[in-house]
Amino acid sequence: MSVDVEQPSGEVTRRLTQYAHGGGCACKIPPGELESVVAQLAAAEPAKSPYELLVGLETGDDAAVVRLTGDTAIISTADFFTPVVDDAYDWGRIAATNALSDVYAMGGTPVTAVNLLSWPRDVLPLELVAEVLRGCLDVTRAAGCHLAGGHSVDDPEPKYGMAVTGVADARRLLRNDAATPGLPLTLTKPLGIGVLNSRHKATGEVFPQAVDAMTTLNADAATAALAAGATCATDVTGFGLLGHLYKLVRASGVTAVIDPGAVPYLEGARRAALDGFVSGGTRRNLAWVNEHVAWGSGVDEVERLLLADAQTSGGLLIVGEVPGFPVIGELVLAGPRSLVIG
Repeated sequence: MSVDVEQPSGEVTRRLTQYAHGGGCACKIPPGELESVVAQLAAAEPAKSPYELLVGLETGDDAAVVRLTGDTAIISTADFFTPVVDDAYDWGRIAATNALSDVYAMGGTPVTAVNLLSWPRDVLPLELVAEVLRGCLDVTRAAGCHLAGGHSVDDPEPKYGMAVTGVADARRLLRNDAATPGLPLTLTKPLGIGVLNSRHKATGEVFPQAVDAMTTLNADAATAALAAGATCATDVTGFGLLGHLYKLVRASGVTAVIDPGAVPYLEGARRAALDGFVSGGTRRNLAWVNEHVAWGSGVDEVERLLLADAQTSGGLLIVGEVPGFPVIGELVLAGPRSLVIG
């Protein structure tokens, strides 16, 4: 597939995904490698601080949380990635939705965001940047979040995202280390975003169902989770369902039992996986968790890859039953394997 497409009118459409080596959250550094690098930061406490760190690096949660005063907590996070779709406006919407998700995954409300932009200014026109930012602005407005400023650099690959600050009730956080056995697991968005994005990058085919999923805010899901009394959750992004679930059960000291037949997928996802549109990030996810999984006899390689599929702006994985969303498994007492599939 060519980098650019000439329309019948003579206008040239830039295929943004062709200007980057990978796409979306599938470009994350593998979780095993990342953990070894950042481990030294976990004990790096400031010499003096009047604020209590409630959630830090120890469990690999979705964002940092600090108690500001009383029950008011501040949530801080950042997320950016290379183009996951060719349309600049949609890329901006997806990147913004994804960045805000970390705040919702902690049970918070986003308050302010700033842009993080890398752009090959001598290769791609700045008019495309305007479209990216327009998409971001539409999402932050819908989320009730102020978008104010940011930072940009000239870079060989286009990258975009946001740093986001949110607020939460320190007594009602959603954490990845607060799971207890005996509770169901709820997933709020279907899987398959990664394989559809890989097919889009390779062929130029457009999948509106994937764009719709990636641009759906997790605000309502987080509100429903808190209303249902949930205290434990994470979002499902670049490490796939299995990777993020493994981090959750490891942090909480429990085992997850997943029913593969109950896991929802986007239309076309299984076909894309069967046709080989699987990212390197997805394969690395599966390799990372594989030794911690007890696989059922009916779970084939394609199913395993789909469960590890690197999602971009995926849904929330919530410990507890949340009305309106499918239950895909349950938590039990810790066993010889952290994950039991099938």
